[in-house]
Amino acid sequence: MEISPTPLIDRYKRHLNYLRVSITDRCNLRCLYCTPTATSCKLAHKEILRYEEILRIIRIGIRLGITKIRITGGEPLARKGCCAFLETLGSLPGLTDISLTTNGVLLPQYIDRIAAAGIKRLNISLDTLDRKKYSEITGVDAFNQSWQGLEAAYQKGINPVKINVVVLNGINDDELADLAALSFKYPFHIRFIEYMPISRTRLCDTEPLLYPEIRSRVEKLGQLYPVARQAQDGPARRYKFKGAIGEIGFISAVSQHFCNTCNRLRLTADGRIRSCLLADIHEDIKTPLRSGLLDTDLAGVFFKAVARKPFQHAAKLDPAAVNGYMMNIGG
Repeated sequence: MEISPTPLIDRYKRHLNYLRVSITDRCNLRCLYCTPTATSCKLAHKEILRYEEILRIIRIGIRLGITKIRITGGEPLARKGCCAFLETLGSLPGLTDISLTTNGVLLPQYIDRIAAAGIKRLNISLDTLDRKKYSEITGVDAFNQSWQGLEAAYQKGINPVKINVVVLNGINDDELADLAALSFKYPFHIRFIEYMPISRTRLCDTEPLLYPEIRSRVEKLGQLYPVARQAQDGPARRYKFKGAIGEIGFISAVSQHFCNTCNRLRLTADGRIRSCLLADIHEDIKTPLRSGLLDTDLAGVFFKAVARKPFQHAAKLDPAAVNGYMMNIGG
């Protein structure tokens, strides 16, 4: 039975056309804000969706109006076969935007295949320019590899390359101007993201540094000028310094949330559709998929998730309120 092309519109009239897909909970780093305090909470291999299962779910999503896909992890490039998966994904009709979030460590060896797969936008996580501090944040001495990955993407002509900086109070907050200064030398989009306390990580009790203070520290370099929004823009407020070739962005998920315009759903590595990153609400799509149900039945799981999407997350985030870690959810 053919799926009726009914768009995914929630009860607050938000049109959900963006699916963030976590293909693994494995990562080659152990960032303070992403991984649990326990030694391990990795999914069993059988619990992780196979690539053919992910592609089937994405195809169903496309028939329901999904046009934008972001591949995340964990670290997506750490999963064997990721590039072949990206190549298949890039061939699917109906998608207008496919992007990838990575820590950049493995980019030098995979950038050619990533570009060939049609990935035109990359988000690279880089919270510091200091090698020692990078090791403290990530648990791995891999700053040089991550920077080489950033350079590889730049040399390959990927545009835009966005650098995701999670602002960590008392850890990297003294580097915000230095990170922003990269926009004078490179056409990168430097995006400063408020730390979101999710579950019991090693930073769950850290007080977030919020947008007004973050912007104040960045503006020590000069006045920021607004950049006009474009059709594929996410929630970042976009700015430029005079004379800069790159951009500055601010994502204020905690202090000034953007829930009223949220157009996202998330598919977790273990086959759950989450309608909100910061709310413990999800629908299991893996069980019906592996039980042999039809695409029309699986489309119904999408609609259940959409029906439960909250108007907004809690104004005061409670780490214990979210069941799962960023490495599992694919933030």
